[in-house]
Amino acid sequence: MRVYLNWIGRIILAIIRTLHGLGAFALITLGVTFTKFWKAADLIHPMISQQIMRAGVRLLPMVSFVAFALGFVVIGQTVSLLNRFGAQDWAGVVMVTVIVRELGPLVTALLVLARVGTSIVIELGTNRATGEVEALEALGIDPIHYLVMPRVLGVAASIFSLTVYMILVALLSGYLFAFIQDVPLRPGEYIDQLASSLRWQDFALLGLKTVSFGTAIAIITCYQGLARPVQLGQVADATSHAVVESVVACVLLDALFIIVYLVI
Repeated sequence: MRVYLNWIGRIILAIIRTLHGLGAFALITLGVTFTKFWKAADLIHPMISQQIMRAGVRLLPMVSFVAFALGFVVIGQTVSLLNRFGAQDWAGVVMVTVIVRELGPLVTALLVLARVGTSIVIELGTNRATGEVEALEALGIDPIHYLVMPRVLGVAASIFSLTVYMILVALLSGYLFAFIQDVPLRPGEYIDQLASSLRWQDFALLGLKTVSFGTAIAIITCYQGLARPVQLGQVADATSHAVVESVVACVLLDALFIIVYLVI
């Protein structure tokens, strides 16, 4: 029993230390972003564009494939099932709830985490282990401003843009699948159902949710890359920690936004 309690205590202490470190790192990053966004703009702003290209544009083929699959599997099957029970009028509500509010943002965030988040940890962890971060500090360059801020802004903007793209493609491919199954749902009726099911809160919360996902993923991956590895052998552990913590953060944020949807 004592061993079990000691194990639980170590886990709780590790969680507290991680939250403390992440919280401090997040505050420092946000402070640098607001105070130094226009400092060295000729150097930093192109780096932000590079991160958007890396985390956004280059992921378009993969996001397109997942969006088509999501539309065929979720929307197409849902519309077909509703048609069997004569409940086509509920198709818009179901699609907005499942795709726009939940699966679209969460799936996009996890795709970016898998493709870009892990590489951020590896890059920054390698820089830290090889002494490049200390070299930047010796030259008077703020590592948060130079290494972290472009990645945070780039990942947040990319997840927002990719989520909008995924939702549109999923809704279109879902209707295509329903059309192939001869579901009696005209394009005009389909669009009207979607429009009537959407509220202005959906657009505002979609933007907040996607930016929150992107910011959380970028801050966690940058933190694990810069705070932990002092040897190259520790980079792999830092990557696994970053993935787990990012997934937990996204799920908790998603649960928070579900509560907000229910309240409003």
